[in-house]
Amino acid sequence: MSLDNLRDLYQQVILERYKKPRYKGKTDPIDRYQKGHNPSCGDTIELTLHLEDDPQGDPSVKRISDVKFEGEGCAISMASADLMAEALRGKTTDEALEMVQKFQAMMRGEAEFPADLRKLNVMQGVAQFPVRIKCANLSWHTLKAALEAAQSEQPEFVSNEAEG
Repeated sequence: MSLDNLRDLYQQVILERYKKPRYKGKTDPIDRYQKGHNPSCGDTIELTLHLEDDPQGDPSVKRISDVKFEGEGCAISMASADLMAEALRGKTTDEALEMVQKFQAMMRGEAEFPADLRKLNVMQGVAQFPVRIKCANLSWHTLKAALEAAQSEQPEFVSNEAEG
């Protein structure tokens, strides 16, 4: 695929997901809740997750059965959140944390997702605009905080200001 076609696809998917997000709202029930904020541009996100026990019966394994988000921000941050929410369904929490690392590596130009998650690769175009990488990473940074923290009633905002 030519660079122009790839750029067009990137822009088309981002605008489509921004205008008509598929995973906006809150999960029911809410097993994890985390707020995220990008101080550089003011983007905010509230991420909710519904987790279920592993079907194989391993009590230490949880699967993500639903992910939703609410927030305000640029097209890149909202599209990234929507694509992330879609990709996480059915993944274990460990797989989700691996996906966070892969996404952040992709933003540095060091990785891309395999065929079964190739929709996420459309976000590679963001890497051409270093100032926008934080926008794309906001939902992933918030997801990591949600999965690593114990559930609490009023979580603090996490900030992605420290990342590059």
